[in-house]
Amino acid sequence: MKFNRNIQELEGNATLWWPEHLNQANAAISVIPKLLQTQDDFLKIISLSKINPYQVFDLLEASKFPVNLFLKHLCVLADYGGEPIQRLGKAFPSIFQSEENKYSITFSWDSSNYTYEFKQLPVRALGNKKLFIDGEGLIEEKQLTDLYKDMIVLLMFGSTSTVSDEAGLVACEIGTLLGKTEILEKYVKERYINVSRITGGATANSLGQLAQKEIVKHLSQSLGEDYNVISNGYIELNGYEKENGMPFDIVVTKGANKVGIEVSFQVTTNSTIERKAGQAADRMSLMHSNGYKIAYVLDGAGNFQRVSAISTLCTNSDCTVAYSSQEFDILSQWLGQILD
Repeated sequence: MKFNRNIQELEGNATLWWPEHLNQANAAISVIPKLLQTQDDFLKIISLSKINPYQVFDLLEASKFPVNLFLKHLCVLADYGGEPIQRLGKAFPSIFQSEENKYSITFSWDSSNYTYEFKQLPVRALGNKKLFIDGEGLIEEKQLTDLYKDMIVLLMFGSTSTVSDEAGLVACEIGTLLGKTEILEKYVKERYINVSRITGGATANSLGQLAQKEIVKHLSQSLGEDYNVISNGYIELNGYEKENGMPFDIVVTKGANKVGIEVSFQVTTNSTIERKAGQAADRMSLMHSNGYKIAYVLDGAGNFQRVSAISTLCTNSDCTVAYSSQEFDILSQWLGQILD
Protein backbone atom coordinates (compact mmCIF):
# COMPACT_ATOMS: atom_id res chain seq x y z
CA MET A 1 0.00 0.00 0.00
CA LYS A 2 1.19 3.52 -0.82
CA PHE A 3 1.32 5.72 2.29
CA ASN A 4 2.92 8.98 1.07
CA ARG A 5 0.15 9.92 -1.34
CA ASN A 6 -0.04 12.94 -3.65
CA ILE A 7 -2.79 15.56 -3.59
CA GLN A 8 -5.01 13.77 -6.14
CA GLU A 9 -4.83 10.46 -4.25
CA LEU A 10 -5.49 12.25 -0.97
CA GLU A 11 -8.44 14.31 -2.24
CA GLY A 12 -10.05 11.14 -3.64
CA ASN A 13 -10.37 9.87 -0.04
CA ALA A 14 -11.13 13.21 1.64
CA THR A 15 -14.25 14.05 3.68
CA LEU A 16 -14.02 17.80 2.76
CA TRP A 17 -16.71 18.89 5.28
CA TRP A 18 -16.77 18.41 9.05
CA PRO A 19 -18.44 15.10 10.01
CA GLU A 20 -21.85 15.59 11.64
CA HIS A 21 -20.86 13.93 14.93
CA LEU A 22 -18.03 16.47 15.39
CA ASN A 23 -20.38 19.35 14.58
CA GLN A 24 -22.76 18.09 17.26
CA ALA A 25 -20.00 17.64 19.82
CA ASN A 26 -18.72 21.15 19.15
CA ALA A 27 -22.25 22.61 19.37
CA ALA A 28 -22.77 20.94 22.75
CA ILE A 29 -19.53 22.39 24.10
CA SER A 30 -20.13 25.86 22.67
CA VAL A 31 -23.40 26.10 24.64
CA ILE A 32 -21.58 26.26 28.00
CA PRO A 33 -20.19 29.83 27.71
CA LYS A 34 -23.71 31.08 26.90
CA LEU A 35 -25.11 29.33 29.97
CA LEU A 36 -22.41 30.78 32.20
CA GLN A 37 -23.06 34.29 30.82
CA THR A 38 -26.82 34.06 31.52
CA GLN A 39 -26.55 32.26 34.86
CA ASP A 40 -27.38 35.36 36.95
CA ASP A 41 -30.50 36.19 34.91
CA PHE A 42 -31.64 32.58 35.22
CA LEU A 43 -31.11 32.76 38.99
CA LYS A 44 -33.19 35.95 39.29
CA ILE A 45 -36.19 34.29 37.67
CA ILE A 46 -36.18 31.20 39.89
CA SER A 47 -35.36 33.26 43.01
CA LEU A 48 -38.38 35.51 42.47
CA SER A 49 -40.79 32.58 42.02
CA LYS A 50 -42.24 32.50 45.54
CA ILE A 51 -46.04 32.57 45.27
CA ASN A 52 -46.75 29.23 43.59
CA PRO A 53 -44.86 26.72 41.45
CA TYR A 54 -46.27 28.19 38.23
CA GLN A 55 -45.22 31.79 38.89
CA VAL A 56 -42.07 31.00 36.94
CA PHE A 57 -44.16 31.12 33.73
CA ASP A 58 -45.27 34.72 34.39
CA LEU A 59 -41.72 35.78 35.24
CA LEU A 60 -40.37 34.19 32.07
CA GLU A 61 -42.87 36.08 29.93
CA ALA A 62 -42.27 39.36 31.76
CA SER A 63 -38.46 39.08 31.61
CA LYS A 64 -38.34 38.11 27.90
CA PHE A 65 -35.70 35.55 28.84
CA PRO A 66 -35.45 32.98 26.00
CA VAL A 67 -37.45 29.98 27.18
CA ASN A 68 -35.32 27.43 25.32
CA LEU A 69 -32.25 28.83 27.10
CA PHE A 70 -34.09 28.63 30.44
CA LEU A 71 -34.92 24.98 29.70
CA LYS A 72 -31.30 24.30 28.79
CA HIS A 73 -30.22 25.61 32.20
CA LEU A 74 -32.65 23.16 33.82
CA CYS A 75 -31.33 20.29 31.69
CA VAL A 76 -27.72 21.00 32.67
CA LEU A 77 -28.54 21.40 36.37
CA ALA A 78 -30.45 18.11 36.41
CA ASP A 79 -27.98 16.37 34.06
CA TYR A 80 -31.01 15.54 31.91
CA GLY A 81 -29.85 15.80 28.31
CA GLY A 82 -30.63 14.46 24.85
CA GLU A 83 -30.87 10.72 25.55
CA PRO A 84 -32.98 10.95 28.75
CA ILE A 85 -35.35 13.38 26.98
CA GLN A 86 -35.73 10.97 24.04
CA ARG A 87 -36.41 8.06 26.42
CA LEU A 88 -38.93 10.18 28.31
CA GLY A 89 -40.70 11.03 25.05
CA LYS A 90 -41.04 7.36 24.10
CA ALA A 91 -42.22 6.18 27.52
CA PHE A 92 -44.37 9.25 28.28
CA PRO A 93 -47.86 7.82 27.50
CA SER A 94 -47.39 4.76 29.72
CA ILE A 95 -45.98 6.78 32.65
CA PHE A 96 -48.21 9.87 32.77
CA GLN A 97 -51.61 8.82 31.39
CA SER A 98 -54.29 9.70 33.95
CA GLU A 99 -57.39 8.98 31.83
CA GLU A 100 -58.16 8.60 28.16
CA ASN A 101 -56.21 11.25 26.18
CA LYS A 102 -55.21 13.00 29.40
CA TYR A 103 -51.78 13.05 31.00
CA SER A 104 -50.75 14.53 34.33
CA ILE A 105 -48.10 14.59 37.05
CA THR A 106 -48.58 15.02 40.80
CA PHE A 107 -45.71 16.71 42.64
CA SER A 108 -45.00 18.45 45.95
CA TRP A 109 -44.04 22.06 46.51
CA ASP A 110 -43.86 24.02 49.77
CA SER A 111 -45.62 21.22 51.73
CA SER A 112 -48.55 21.05 49.29
CA ASN A 113 -49.40 18.65 46.49
CA TYR A 114 -50.13 19.90 42.98
CA THR A 115 -51.46 18.05 39.96
CA TYR A 116 -50.36 19.47 36.65
CA GLU A 117 -52.21 18.39 33.51
CA PHE A 118 -49.89 18.32 30.51
CA LYS A 119 -50.97 20.69 27.80
CA GLN A 120 -49.03 19.37 24.80
CA LEU A 121 -47.04 16.31 25.81
CA PRO A 122 -46.77 13.63 24.54
CA VAL A 123 -45.34 14.71 21.18
CA ARG A 124 -43.54 12.73 18.49
CA ALA A 125 -39.73 12.76 18.33
CA LEU A 126 -39.21 14.64 21.60
CA GLY A 127 -35.57 15.69 21.82
CA ASN A 128 -33.06 18.55 21.92
CA LYS A 129 -33.78 19.55 18.33
CA LYS A 130 -37.55 19.80 18.77
CA LEU A 131 -37.05 21.85 21.94
CA PHE A 132 -34.39 24.09 20.34
CA ILE A 133 -31.91 23.36 23.12
CA ASP A 134 -29.05 22.03 20.99
CA GLY A 135 -26.19 24.33 19.95
CA GLU A 136 -27.90 25.32 16.72
CA GLY A 137 -31.36 25.71 18.26
CA LEU A 138 -30.19 28.04 21.01
CA ILE A 139 -29.27 30.65 18.40
CA GLU A 140 -33.03 31.23 18.08
CA GLU A 141 -34.80 32.82 21.05
CA LYS A 142 -38.04 30.98 21.78
CA GLN A 143 -41.06 32.28 23.70
CA LEU A 144 -43.16 30.34 26.21
CA THR A 145 -45.43 27.68 24.70
CA ASP A 146 -47.43 24.81 26.20
CA LEU A 147 -44.67 22.34 25.30
CA TYR A 148 -42.10 24.43 27.21
CA LYS A 149 -44.47 24.68 30.20
CA ASP A 150 -44.79 20.89 30.24
CA MET A 151 -41.01 20.39 30.10
CA ILE A 152 -40.30 23.05 32.75
CA VAL A 153 -42.68 21.37 35.21
CA LEU A 154 -41.02 18.00 34.61
CA LEU A 155 -37.47 19.30 35.01
CA MET A 156 -38.21 21.51 38.02
CA PHE A 157 -40.48 19.30 40.10
CA GLY A 158 -40.04 15.77 38.70
CA SER A 159 -38.03 14.53 41.68
CA THR A 160 -41.00 15.00 44.07
CA SER A 161 -43.46 13.16 41.82
CA THR A 162 -44.69 9.61 42.38
CA VAL A 163 -43.10 8.52 39.09
CA SER A 164 -39.66 10.11 39.58
CA ASP A 165 -37.82 6.77 39.45
CA GLU A 166 -39.85 5.40 36.57
CA ALA A 167 -39.33 8.54 34.46
CA GLY A 168 -35.69 9.05 35.50
CA LEU A 169 -36.49 12.42 37.10
CA VAL A 170 -34.73 11.89 40.45
CA ALA A 171 -32.29 14.80 39.91
CA CYS A 172 -35.00 17.18 38.61
CA GLU A 173 -35.23 18.94 41.96
CA ILE A 174 -34.45 22.63 41.54
CA GLY A 175 -38.16 23.53 41.82
CA THR A 176 -38.09 22.54 45.50
CA LEU A 177 -35.78 25.52 46.12
CA LEU A 178 -37.88 28.20 44.36
CA GLY A 179 -37.72 31.55 46.13
CA LYS A 180 -34.87 30.50 48.45
CA THR A 181 -32.30 32.89 47.01
CA GLU A 182 -29.18 32.01 48.99
CA ILE A 183 -29.63 28.24 48.76
CA LEU A 184 -30.47 28.50 45.05
CA GLU A 185 -27.40 30.58 44.31
CA LYS A 186 -25.12 28.10 46.10
CA TYR A 187 -26.80 25.14 44.36
CA VAL A 188 -26.57 26.64 40.86
CA LYS A 189 -23.02 27.99 41.20
CA GLU A 190 -21.69 24.67 42.50
CA ARG A 191 -23.37 22.76 39.68
CA TYR A 192 -21.85 25.06 37.08
CA ILE A 193 -18.36 24.73 38.56
CA ASN A 194 -18.69 20.99 37.90
CA VAL A 195 -20.00 21.61 34.39
CA SER A 196 -17.02 23.86 33.62
CA ARG A 197 -14.64 21.16 34.84
CA ILE A 198 -16.32 18.49 32.72
CA THR A 199 -16.11 20.56 29.53
CA GLY A 200 -12.48 21.40 30.25
CA GLY A 201 -12.72 25.10 29.48
CA ALA A 202 -15.20 25.06 26.64
CA THR A 203 -13.59 27.83 24.62
CA ALA A 204 -10.41 25.79 24.08
CA ASN A 205 -12.33 22.97 22.44
CA SER A 206 -12.61 24.03 18.83
CA LEU A 207 -13.56 21.61 16.09
CA GLY A 208 -9.85 21.20 15.38
CA GLN A 209 -9.17 20.09 18.95
CA LEU A 210 -12.10 17.67 18.83
CA ALA A 211 -10.80 16.26 15.54
CA GLN A 212 -7.35 15.81 17.06
CA LYS A 213 -8.80 14.01 20.10
CA GLU A 214 -10.71 11.64 17.84
CA ILE A 215 -7.52 10.67 15.99
CA VAL A 216 -5.67 10.13 19.28
CA LYS A 217 -8.48 7.89 20.55
CA HIS A 218 -8.59 5.89 17.30
CA LEU A 219 -4.81 5.34 17.21
CA SER A 220 -4.62 4.45 20.92
CA GLN A 221 -7.29 1.79 20.50
CA SER A 222 -6.02 0.35 17.22
CA LEU A 223 -2.28 0.31 18.08
CA GLY A 224 -2.63 -1.10 21.58
CA GLU A 225 -0.75 -0.70 24.86
CA ASP A 226 2.79 -1.01 23.47
CA TYR A 227 2.42 2.37 21.76
CA ASN A 228 2.20 5.77 23.43
CA VAL A 229 -0.09 8.28 21.68
CA ILE A 230 0.13 11.86 22.99
CA SER A 231 -1.85 14.93 21.95
CA ASN A 232 0.16 18.18 21.57
CA GLY A 233 3.52 16.50 22.16
CA TYR A 234 7.18 17.33 21.47
CA ILE A 235 10.08 15.44 19.92
CA GLU A 236 13.62 16.41 20.98
CA LEU A 237 15.88 16.75 17.94
CA ASN A 238 19.58 17.39 17.39
CA GLY A 239 19.86 20.53 15.28
CA TYR A 240 16.55 22.01 16.51
CA GLU A 241 17.01 25.27 18.42
CA LYS A 242 14.32 24.84 21.10
CA GLU A 243 15.25 22.72 24.11
CA ASN A 244 11.85 21.15 24.72
CA GLY A 245 11.73 19.86 21.13
CA MET A 246 9.72 20.21 17.95
CA PRO A 247 5.95 20.50 18.58
CA PHE A 248 3.48 18.15 16.89
CA ASP A 249 -0.29 17.87 17.11
CA ILE A 250 0.16 14.17 17.89
CA VAL A 251 3.28 12.20 18.85
CA VAL A 252 3.35 8.38 18.67
CA THR A 253 6.21 6.45 20.26
CA LYS A 254 7.22 2.84 20.76
CA GLY A 255 10.48 2.41 22.63
CA ALA A 256 13.02 4.78 21.07
CA ASN A 257 11.09 5.09 17.81
CA LYS A 258 8.99 8.22 17.28
CA VAL A 259 6.58 9.70 14.75
CA GLY A 260 5.29 13.28 14.66
CA ILE A 261 1.81 13.85 13.18
CA GLU A 262 0.37 17.18 12.09
CA VAL A 263 -3.40 17.62 11.63
CA SER A 264 -5.11 20.23 9.44
CA PHE A 265 -8.82 20.28 8.60
CA GLN A 266 -10.01 23.59 7.14
CA VAL A 267 -13.44 23.99 5.55
CA THR A 268 -12.74 27.64 4.70
CA THR A 269 -9.41 28.81 3.33
CA ASN A 270 -6.90 30.45 5.71
CA SER A 271 -3.15 30.90 6.01
CA THR A 272 -2.52 28.06 8.51
CA ILE A 273 -1.90 25.52 5.78
CA GLU A 274 0.54 27.91 4.04
CA ARG A 275 2.54 28.24 7.27
CA LYS A 276 2.68 24.45 7.71
CA ALA A 277 3.76 24.06 4.07
CA GLY A 278 6.52 26.67 4.54
CA GLN A 279 7.99 24.64 7.41
CA ALA A 280 7.43 21.17 5.88
CA ALA A 281 10.78 20.57 4.14
CA ASP A 282 12.88 21.66 7.14
CA ARG A 283 10.76 19.65 9.58
CA MET A 284 11.02 16.50 7.50
CA SER A 285 14.78 16.94 7.01
CA LEU A 286 15.36 17.37 10.76
CA MET A 287 13.12 14.42 11.66
CA HIS A 288 14.85 12.13 9.14
CA SER A 289 18.34 13.17 10.24
CA ASN A 290 17.35 12.12 13.79
CA GLY A 291 15.93 8.80 12.55
CA TYR A 292 12.26 9.70 12.97
CA LYS A 293 9.26 9.87 10.60
CA ILE A 294 6.58 12.52 9.99
CA ALA A 295 2.94 12.15 8.92
CA TYR A 296 0.05 14.47 8.05
CA VAL A 297 -3.73 14.21 8.38
CA LEU A 298 -5.07 16.68 5.80
CA ASP A 299 -8.68 17.37 4.89
CA GLY A 300 -11.30 20.08 4.35
CA ALA A 301 -12.57 21.86 1.27
CA GLY A 302 -10.59 25.01 2.20
CA ASN A 303 -7.31 23.14 2.38
CA PHE A 304 -7.75 21.54 -1.04
CA GLN A 305 -8.19 25.00 -2.56
CA ARG A 306 -4.55 25.63 -1.56
CA VAL A 307 -3.17 23.19 -4.15
CA SER A 308 0.44 24.31 -3.87
CA ALA A 309 0.51 24.11 -0.06
CA ILE A 310 -1.13 20.66 0.10
CA SER A 311 1.19 19.36 -2.63
CA THR A 312 4.21 20.61 -0.66
CA LEU A 313 2.99 18.85 2.49
CA CYS A 314 2.38 15.61 0.56
CA THR A 315 5.91 15.77 -0.88
CA ASN A 316 7.44 16.29 2.58
CA SER A 317 5.52 13.56 4.38
CA ASP A 318 6.21 9.87 5.02
CA CYS A 319 2.48 9.12 5.31
CA THR A 320 -0.46 11.32 4.33
CA VAL A 321 -4.09 10.47 5.09
CA ALA A 322 -7.47 12.23 5.00
CA TYR A 323 -9.98 12.50 7.84
CA SER A 324 -12.11 9.35 8.23
CA SER A 325 -12.04 6.11 10.22
CA GLN A 326 -10.84 4.20 7.16
CA GLU A 327 -7.99 6.68 6.67
CA PHE A 328 -7.05 6.49 10.36
CA ASP A 329 -6.78 2.71 9.92
CA ILE A 330 -4.27 3.29 7.11
CA LEU A 331 -2.28 5.64 9.36
CA SER A 332 -2.40 3.05 12.15
CA GLN A 333 -1.21 0.31 9.78
CA TRP A 334 1.74 2.47 8.69
CA LEU A 335 2.63 3.37 12.29
CA GLY A 336 2.58 -0.31 13.23
CA GLN A 337 5.02 -1.09 10.43
CA ILE A 338 7.55 1.69 10.91
CA LEU A 339 7.59 1.82 14.72
CA ASP A 340 8.25 -1.91 15.18
